Amino acid sequence: MKIVYFYQYFSTPKGAWGTRVYEFAKEWVKAGHEVTVVSSVYSKSDIKAKRLIEDQYFEGVHVKVLNVRIDNKQSFLKRIWSFIAYSVLSCYYALTLKADVVIASSGPITVGLPGLIARYIRKRKLVFETRDLWPEGAIELGIIKNRTIKSFAYWFEKKCYLASSHIVTLSPGMTQNIKRRFNLTKVTDVTNAANISLFSNPVSFDASYVKAKKYAVYTGNIGMVNNSYWLFEAARYLKQIGRDDIVILLIGEGQQREELEQKAKEEGISNFIRLGLMPKSELVGYVQNAVASLVPLKGTPVLDTSSPNKFFESLAAGVPVIQNTQGWMKDFLLKHEVGYTLNPNDPEELANKLIWMADNPEIINEMGHRALSTAKEFFDKDYLANKMLNVLEEVHGSK
Repeated sequence: MKIVYFYQYFSTPKGAWGTRVYEFAKEWVKAGHEVTVVSSVYSKSDIKAKRLIEDQYFEGVHVKVLNVRIDNKQSFLKRIWSFIAYSVLSCYYALTLKADVVIASSGPITVGLPGLIARYIRKRKLVFETRDLWPEGAIELGIIKNRTIKSFAYWFEKKCYLASSHIVTLSPGMTQNIKRRFNLTKVTDVTNAANISLFSNPVSFDASYVKAKKYAVYTGNIGMVNNSYWLFEAARYLKQIGRDDIVILLIGEGQQREELEQKAKEEGISNFIRLGLMPKSELVGYVQNAVASLVPLKGTPVLDTSSPNKFFESLAAGVPVIQNTQGWMKDFLLKHEVGYTLNPNDPEELANKLIWMADNPEIINEMGHRALSTAKEFFDKDYLANKMLNVLEEVHGSK
């Protein structure tokens, strides 16, 4: 099969971003398929470009790099412009690249445009990959407020789904949402994957940042959607009650990074520490040695369907997860006893849970062993790459 994958955020393990598309695509290449990924330049990725368009290759995966920069710290209008620019440039490749199956990976929903061009003008078979529920998420979070834009976005979302031979989602919650709202049946969830060998093999790390204290780690974007103030307020409470021996360590960047660092400095919250972006290979040690991995999100229903990379990577590292959504992750943690779900609006609850975890290492170690076992069973990258490939082969073989 010739597979063309429209995805804006391609990264390898040398970057500080999820590697799902890289991991899947290289396995498909090993299986004898041709894969071309059309990507832009994301600030957290290791992919760079000097010219407007560059051809790059990674373990047999052909990546068309469109030199359109995307950064979470960009203004709303700048990010919208980046999405549109990538989408319009990608349409050329929707028309010109040979493909048996085209994958359009959203969000943002604008990635659907080259998918629709390939489907209706070139008669390609389209698989729509829903990474998050655009535009529902952006509307629920108040990012999109204009009524006309809302209506258009919902219309465009429906067009993308109905044009697809199959829809792949990143969580069971997304699958249920789409089936319910659009009365569709060909919807399969293929969650984000965990690189078991990378995250489960012990590696050294620089412990000087936490000064040998016990810590909970958060990796990723520092911003409103990720409920970053919840972490700061928990660190502040730990400091107030004399348990600043427990550190909350953030590794990442984002819109609220500077203001939170400034507040921590002004208030002397020394147990709230941030490190910058780092490659996966360097990140692993920090995750492996944490008391808990934090997967916070803003308390809103659409985020209950989320499928964050850090959730899977934490389990693969053998580390219990603390998260605060009310969807499939809550059910998974409860069923397999590999973490806890807390109130997204109660930082004292988070602080008290971390105290208990830090003071009960034997119980937490047992939980960590179960976490790794469940990651191997449900979230191995090779298993999930093959699961999605089966969907593509079914679509390719259908009339």
